[in-house]
Amino acid sequence: MNKVTWKLCSLLLLTPFVSLPDYAATAACRDSVPGPKQSIDLVDPTIGNVGQLLEPTRPTVQLPNQLIRFTPQRKDFMDDQIDNFPLTIVSHRLGQVFALKPTLQTPSKQAWQARMAYDHNLEVNKPWYYSTWLLDDEINVEFTAGRKTGYYRFRFPQNKSKSLLLDVYNEGASAFQFLPGNVLTGMETYNGDIKIYLFGVFSEAGTPGVVEQDQLTNHTSVSGKGSKAWITFPATTREVTFKYGISYISAEQAKKNYETEISKKEFDAVAANGKKAWSEVLSQVQVKGGTLAQQRSFYTALYRCYERAVDITEDGQYYSGFDKQVHRDSRPFYVDDWSWDTYLALHPLRMILNPAREEDMLESYVHMYEQSGWMPTFPVLFGDHACMNGFHSSVVMLDAWRKGLKRFNIEKAYEGMRKNATEATMLPWRNGPKTVLDDIYREKGYFPALHKGEKETVPEVHDFEKRQAVAVTLGGAYDDWAVAELAGDLHKTDDQRLFAPRAKNYKNLWNADKGFFLPKDDKGEWIDINVKYDGGLGGRDYYDENNGWTYLWQVQQDIPGLIGLMGGKQAFVNRLDQLFREPLDMSRYTFWNKFPDATGLVGQYSMGNEPSFHIPYLYNYAGAPWKTQLRIRFLLDAWFKDNIFGIPGDEDGGGMSAFVVFSSMGFYPVTPGIPEYTIGSPVFEKVSIALPNQKHFTVVAHNSSVVNKYIQQAKFNGQPLNKPTFTHQQLVDGGTLELFMGPRPNKSWGVQ
Repeated sequence: MNKVTWKLCSLLLLTPFVSLPDYAATAACRDSVPGPKQSIDLVDPTIGNVGQLLEPTRPTVQLPNQLIRFTPQRKDFMDDQIDNFPLTIVSHRLGQVFALKPTLQTPSKQAWQARMAYDHNLEVNKPWYYSTWLLDDEINVEFTAGRKTGYYRFRFPQNKSKSLLLDVYNEGASAFQFLPGNVLTGMETYNGDIKIYLFGVFSEAGTPGVVEQDQLTNHTSVSGKGSKAWITFPATTREVTFKYGISYISAEQAKKNYETEISKKEFDAVAANGKKAWSEVLSQVQVKGGTLAQQRSFYTALYRCYERAVDITEDGQYYSGFDKQVHRDSRPFYVDDWSWDTYLALHPLRMILNPAREEDMLESYVHMYEQSGWMPTFPVLFGDHACMNGFHSSVVMLDAWRKGLKRFNIEKAYEGMRKNATEATMLPWRNGPKTVLDDIYREKGYFPALHKGEKETVPEVHDFEKRQAVAVTLGGAYDDWAVAELAGDLHKTDDQRLFAPRAKNYKNLWNADKGFFLPKDDKGEWIDINVKYDGGLGGRDYYDENNGWTYLWQVQQDIPGLIGLMGGKQAFVNRLDQLFREPLDMSRYTFWNKFPDATGLVGQYSMGNEPSFHIPYLYNYAGAPWKTQLRIRFLLDAWFKDNIFGIPGDEDGGGMSAFVVFSSMGFYPVTPGIPEYTIGSPVFEKVSIALPNQKHFTVVAHNSSVVNKYIQQAKFNGQPLNKPTFTHQQLVDGGTLELFMGPRPNKSWGVQ
């Protein structure tokens, strides 16, 4: 690229919003400008937009951890047509409300069903801004987000009739009404009983209409199920904006959100504010070195770590799906957090970057317990979404408390943790009181399984998700460990004595002959299975989404105990090696037909699923840290490329991205609940985290490169460091971890 082209590209890229004639040039040189880039410029929301087998990422537009979330509605990035544009995504992968579609067609029943072709290269995806060019109608669509508000800008061709079509996504009552002053109000019912309200204003006057009894009319209001409306603008209209407020509380609050946040602001100002907000959170972590691809993957992962949970507080109030009431609170209330995915790395990352926000999220959990009677695990707008297994919110509470986060009601949190541990069912994908299976767990120390082909007799067991008996036992042992540990910290000695033995329940399913965690029936007899393949779809009779090779390592709370079961450190290292080398013993087609979640395969290791995240770091605990360094670098390079295929599994709104952020920086929280980090192999020469206490934590990796991935020696605050760990307190005190990297392993460094 010559200097003239470079200059043109620089000018285009410095312009925050481009008009139609600039699109092709901007797209052509978007990644071509040489020289240093700011963190905000390295984010590419299209990374991972094509899933390996399951859910892709979406190029989400929002402010960090805020209610309004946007992405065009299409199958995935390979789809060259868009269905419509939402006014907000209510929950990560759990639906949206209020569909909007521009068209040059005369409104007709078919117009709402028509899809809109677009050109990927004429699409701009930024965390704070989206635009696309609709090929058939030659309409330019732009969007930017506020906290509880959104802003669309449509540019139409001249001398053609043009309309905006409105629709809803959910069954249940809905309504649209056009009011004087170019105002549109609306209501859509989400998840059966939650009314979500809209107040918006068009920049131009138009002729409205609605669909009633499947007929187009010129009326200005409609209500019922599946409400549809439209507004048509004069042929001379070139540009229409639509800015709006959303409320989960009331129609009046939706109007207030609009008036206080966006009513007097222009599109470019709102977008500039969004860019500033993202720049602030992304620039908190500064990196130097690494490849451009590694920097793009890193900052895109960091952006996704702010996708959820989301603050749904409106003017000091929030609607809670946990008791179906509106509450007043001086603190924000957060929903849309899936703790099975996020307890591993996303919550620990937020405890470093924004502990105050994490405290608000944990206080939200406490309020959910107070309102519903159970400590939630997957809190969303409509309440606790019974997903996966385990009560890992207990682990998050312990982890936060031990890392010095105190601004939440720990006594009430413990009360909820204890109640879940003693009275709630452990059944996957179920909420509510314990069952006969839970009584067996608490009596015998394991969750009972059925023999192959044996018919289920417990009605509470989910028809598809099954018992997941080994996974439930292992996860339950970790959660009970968290309850026991917090009981000890809070001087509840009787409870500590009650729960501490349960932390060892994993040993009850260790089969020494087979060397795996295997299921037992309710009488205590072993059930002989093929750990690679048995258990039905996703291995759910015994494991969960993964097979026995993945669940061999699910004892984060007692790694020395696990090493002992396997016969010592060398045997443990040998089994880890075998995990990454063990064949499938079948075609990938056959394997994935049973285990579609087990993507990103390296041997039997599944990079694409959450239970695998900590496994490569386990070498550090068995005297072979150089193998952690080798594995982590390989996994990051193989499975997290900076392209549309760059996420190996379900990313789950920051759950997997937090693994990328930690691992790229060079350390990882293997055991949430123990305030300690284990060291991997940073991909950057320098990482600097601006901590909320005005200090900086720094990782310096001298000579780090794609080849120089092995630690030769290390220092912490200038003193020799001969172990592959450091504490959370050392981090928040503003420590400096200094690593000296080389191309060949130093097999004696960090050996404990």
